[in-house]
Amino acid sequence: MPAHSEPLRVAVLVGSTREGRFAPVVTKWLTGHLDQRDDLRADVVDLAKTPLPTVFPAFGQQPPPGTEEQLALVSPRLAAADAFVVVTPEYNHSFPASLKNAIDWHGKEWHGKPVGFVSYGGLSGGLRAVEQLRVVMAELNATTIRNTVSFHDAWSRFGPDGTCTDPAADTAAKALLDQLVWWAHALRDAKSVRDYVA
Repeated sequence: MPAHSEPLRVAVLVGSTREGRFAPVVTKWLTGHLDQRDDLRADVVDLAKTPLPTVFPAFGQQPPPGTEEQLALVSPRLAAADAFVVVTPEYNHSFPASLKNAIDWHGKEWHGKPVGFVSYGGLSGGLRAVEQLRVVMAELNATTIRNTVSFHDAWSRFGPDGTCTDPAADTAAKALLDQLVWWAHALRDAKSVRDYVA
């Protein structure tokens, strides 16, 4: 078994950009779990703080001025990641447009890497957004993790100070991150032997 002394780099992609969003509360809870682990190092890519262009250039044409500068704030961080955790709400039975936009601006950054999901929302807890993201990530040659963390009626699961009041969520986070680590090592080891073919 190979030795893995260097922590895995996990890009936490925060999909919501809505004003008054709940994403920072969920993201802080998740990064608290990541910070407790010696085998993971988190990089939070918050799309509200690093907005990307929303107009794609015509096929074969150069992107508009300023595009490269905006992408430079996100693309290298996704490329450097060994794994991803997407934090997403559910909008109209799907995931936010800002998240789809960030996914579509990138290609090889996703190839042969594992993706986990932490979702939140009302009754469904964002699970319909996650199921749609699984289909998108399969097209991008990424491997999605079976276990998820889902906050149903999310606003009632956290105290006024942002502390999670649902112990089951902490158990689910550990299971998710354990699976993410296994897949990240397995895929990174495989890519060290042979290049990934997309």
